[in-house]
Amino acid sequence: MQTSLTHTERMQRFTDAGLYLVTSQTLSAGRSTLEIIRMVLDAGVKLIQLREKEMSIRELTQLAESARELTAEHAALLLINDRIDVALAVEADGVHLGQDDLPLARARRIAPELIIGASTHSIAEARRAQADGASYINIGPLFPTNTKEVATPPLGFEGLRSIAEVTQVPFTVMGGIKPEHIPELTANGARTIAVVTAVTAAPDPTAAAVDLLGIIRRQVILQ
Repeated sequence: MQTSLTHTERMQRFTDAGLYLVTSQTLSAGRSTLEIIRMVLDAGVKLIQLREKEMSIRELTQLAESARELTAEHAALLLINDRIDVALAVEADGVHLGQDDLPLARARRIAPELIIGASTHSIAEARRAQADGASYINIGPLFPTNTKEVATPPLGFEGLRSIAEVTQVPFTVMGGIKPEHIPELTANGARTIAVVTAVTAAPDPTAAAVDLLGIIRRQVILQ
């Protein structure tokens, strides 16, 4: 197990991961989330967020316990969406918080060694998340997507650049990202690319994850 990792050690693994897989059982072409996790771990994915909005807390906790076992076996990081209580209960590596979740500053006091990420859609939100102690921020949605409902329109590359310019912590990007977007994303400083259906809904999630990891790593080397 890797439950004794410090925040610094976890963030080193985070920044090295490249591909950030966000789960959604309802968007996995009839496959279970655990099946998807096994497939992407076999592909070399080292960063997974458990995001299962339709599950009860009991169901989510049970799934998270199994996901924690699998990710620990592969020295991969596990983050839980929204629920810091579940993250602590299963000894996950972190939690990802939205704008309507537990305030980030409170989460940081509760769990100083966990990775705590924040969804941000504007410069103001990015600045606030950093001031409150975010380990990283997610910038998005960049492009049209059906996997997450937000009030803001897609940010595009221009929005990414404007938020990235004021960001001093690591950031991830998400929202409708396709392989052809990755060169320009990395050219604008993105090093961690978050996806859902590009992998979970793919005919072969393992192959899709391998391909995306390869593209990201090649582009980062070229920067």
